[in-house]
Amino acid sequence: MDNYKEVEGKRVHDHRFGKNTMSTLARCIWVPCPVIIGAGPSGLAVAACLKERGIPSLILEKANCIASLWKLKTYDRLRLHLPKQFCELPFMPFPENFPTYPTKTQFVAYLELYKNSFGLDPVFNKTVVSAEFDDQCGFWRIKTLGLKQEETEYVSQWLIVATGENADEVVPRIDGMDDFGGPILHTSSYKSGLLFRGKDVLVVGCENSGMEVSLDLCNSNARPSLVVRDSVHVLPQEMLGKSTFGLSMWLLKWFPVRLVDRFLLLVSRFMLGDTEKFGLHRPEFGPLELKNRSGKTPVLDVGTLAKIKSGNIKVCLGIKRITHRAVEFVDGKKENFDAIILATGYKSNVPQWLKEADMFSEEDGMPKEAFPRGWKGERGLYAVGFTKRGLLGASFDAKKIAEDIERQWKAEATNFMPYIHPLTSS
Repeated sequence: MDNYKEVEGKRVHDHRFGKNTMSTLARCIWVPCPVIIGAGPSGLAVAACLKERGIPSLILEKANCIASLWKLKTYDRLRLHLPKQFCELPFMPFPENFPTYPTKTQFVAYLELYKNSFGLDPVFNKTVVSAEFDDQCGFWRIKTLGLKQEETEYVSQWLIVATGENADEVVPRIDGMDDFGGPILHTSSYKSGLLFRGKDVLVVGCENSGMEVSLDLCNSNARPSLVVRDSVHVLPQEMLGKSTFGLSMWLLKWFPVRLVDRFLLLVSRFMLGDTEKFGLHRPEFGPLELKNRSGKTPVLDVGTLAKIKSGNIKVCLGIKRITHRAVEFVDGKKENFDAIILATGYKSNVPQWLKEADMFSEEDGMPKEAFPRGWKGERGLYAVGFTKRGLLGASFDAKKIAEDIERQWKAEATNFMPYIHPLTSS
């Protein structure tokens, strides 16, 4: 208790807080180091980068485990879409015996090893309901609820938002959904196609998740149909014996984006054929240019396209309405289905709890500044993992944040107290 200040419904007399500041919560904890919201890969990465510079941190996580999205909300067949060397976190490569594209289980094991190797100790079951900068005391106030709805407020000079781009499921409202009469589930609840064996299943969404779920259903003897509402780039996962992503990164060192795009599309046409014939229309911009403009990632094909070509996976246009056990499409066709799976992605939830309007957009919960400038806000606010560039982008953010905080930490070292994890002293 000597190493942080805790108050239970009392006034705090402290130069950091100003005079007679009243805690309105049952428990208020002063944290003399950065507070990180989220114990996913991004949160772990920035905590490790800080620790390598001698700076502790407090990680708050609403779930009961690290990497809850990976552990609890992904399907069984999931693998990393990019080779492991592009997905490692700072200071620790993947084990050599891991395959080029690690499985979900292997990636989670890597994250557990990462956490243990750096001695990271997140506080679980803490849902952040609000985080706001207090102008009077000059610090961030982070209010949380525990499993029993107990309230705790953490006060810190630094707030690092690591909840990521995929915090909440995007569930569209489609006319007639309530009349369907069968299961409609988001891919966050989908585990395996075995539960749908022999069933007619409509998958809504044609990005990587929708493509892979359709393939998994097909391999499990279900009869999937795939809604392709928008244009999409489908590229082979590997080209010329190298990963498409790795090859793209190498080419970009020597050639402009549009020339690299032309090369990728030429090789894709040679390897995959004309995807337009199968209802997969390519966007106006090339895959890399589109990624830079909108953040939309091209699909890296792992076998789905072959199933589409063979007719084992049907391609459908957008949905007009849903009726009882059937779906009517915008082209007038109507087909019966036993289940609908929404591969409609995720979104940031930052605007729901962060009371700050300068750094994050209210519309999509992403930093207003584009990569590589979106990691730093004002008054000790930071963001990690919002780059739309996967784990590579998160690692970039984590290193920049640690460097920036280290400068402040050293400059104000005499004002800080030794840190002890709050839960170890209460």
